[in-house]
Amino acid sequence: MDSPAFPAAGQDLAAQIRQGSAGAFERLYQSQGARLKSIAYHLLGNRPDAEDAVQETFLKVYRSIGTYHGQAAFSSWVYRILVNTCTDVRRGRKRRAEEPDNQQRGRESSVALKIALERALVELNPKHRTVFLLAEVEGLKHSEIAEILEIPEGTSKNWLFEAKQALKRALARREKGQ
Repeated sequence: MDSPAFPAAGQDLAAQIRQGSAGAFERLYQSQGARLKSIAYHLLGNRPDAEDAVQETFLKVYRSIGTYHGQAAFSSWVYRILVNTCTDVRRGRKRRAEEPDNQQRGRESSVALKIALERALVELNPKHRTVFLLAEVEGLKHSEIAEILEIPEGTSKNWLFEAKQALKRALARREKGQ
């Protein structure tokens, strides 16, 4: 996957990291840290968890670089690790039974709409939510999403369509006061 969001020389970078080059690992962090934090933030909804997920992702990349053999683009491999890490963080939240923050209910309608949208996103099937955030928030192409999630491109398109339909229904219910 050659995209402006990831160095085109991903295979070379992977090889250098595999050989133990601290400079190559630092280049990976410098070039991709902010992008990975953005994706993690949109998947998790808060900065501390996003930062933890990115840190964990880089640790996993470092520890498992020997398992990367170039079948997929290096960027897809790294993004897949991030998505899996974010999924693990969400599962951990569910185990701790944390409730969403409801303190913003009485604010202006734009804030209420944002909250309704965030709640609707949380209620989405996790697969649909991930595709929605990668496509609509992060601006990735379906071909990139398909490679990251290891699904057919058509499935990515379908999940995005289903996510949008579910969000429309949830926001319509909100407007009706349900």
